[in-house]
Amino acid sequence: MKAEGKEEEFSSDLKAVHEANLYIMREIDKLSKRHGISYRMDSGTLLGAVRHRGFIPWDDDADLLFRREEFSKLCAVSAELPEDLKLLLPWELRKGRAFYDFVPRILYLRSRRHGEESAEQEFYEGKLNHLWVDLFILDALPDNPFLSALYRFRQKLVFGLAMGHRMRIELSKYKGLQRLQVLFLSGIGRLLPMPLLFRLQERWAGACTRACRRSGRKTKRSYFSNYQPDFQHCTVENTWEEPYSPFAFEGERFPGPKNWDRVLRMLYGDYRRLPPEEERRPSHSGQIELWESTEREERREEQ
Repeated sequence: MKAEGKEEEFSSDLKAVHEANLYIMREIDKLSKRHGISYRMDSGTLLGAVRHRGFIPWDDDADLLFRREEFSKLCAVSAELPEDLKLLLPWELRKGRAFYDFVPRILYLRSRRHGEESAEQEFYEGKLNHLWVDLFILDALPDNPFLSALYRFRQKLVFGLAMGHRMRIELSKYKGLQRLQVLFLSGIGRLLPMPLLFRLQERWAGACTRACRRSGRKTKRSYFSNYQPDFQHCTVENTWEEPYSPFAFEGERFPGPKNWDRVLRMLYGDYRRLPPEEERRPSHSGQIELWESTEREERREEQ
């Protein structure tokens, strides 16, 4: 990524994309250490750390995980991030009237995923047209099997309702009964104000976490409360999680779970096996544009 001043450079080079994502991760890590905020790598980033000691070669984003109380701490100090990074909360799209998903993100503002404007970019005010790091939230899950299933069902339900406020729903991704469910829930969701659905998701997702905080007790398991519906089955034993320990990642070190093998097997099954070559492609399409200030170029040269 080379530029003079704010001159722009288009790149589909994943090496440059990984470098930008590593910069975001590094700044989040510095901020977290400064304020005693606990977090870990998650999903494909954790898989990359274990299997590749860095990014999955064909991946183009990064995933971090915070327990709810730790994420609240991050939000409180996010203004301390460098000026080219910004925390985007899900309800900040179109003043809370639009929906993409329930995942907060740290955006790299000196990037664009697509050089040309599109209806979708305009609908989301251009806020999603950047490289970003996804921030997933881990919440306590009730020990009671019925309540555990209810909590995860509610997250699927509110996601389906919220889809009614997306710019478009790609129905080709869904088949049979699932397609009917998406049509039914999104149709009802259009009749409900999106701010209400955001409040419901927050209240339901963190209900057990807040109850545990009030009572001082702990549950045995936790779940990823802002994962998409098809991953709401994912849960972890709390004994797999803390204390987090450092993992080698692209020549640096970032935290991961204590029992990373169990976490990865829960998420991916046989995670050591590489996917077929035709599936080894970035998850986000488009030519990525990256540019940097002269100040950051000079700082890198000094390092």
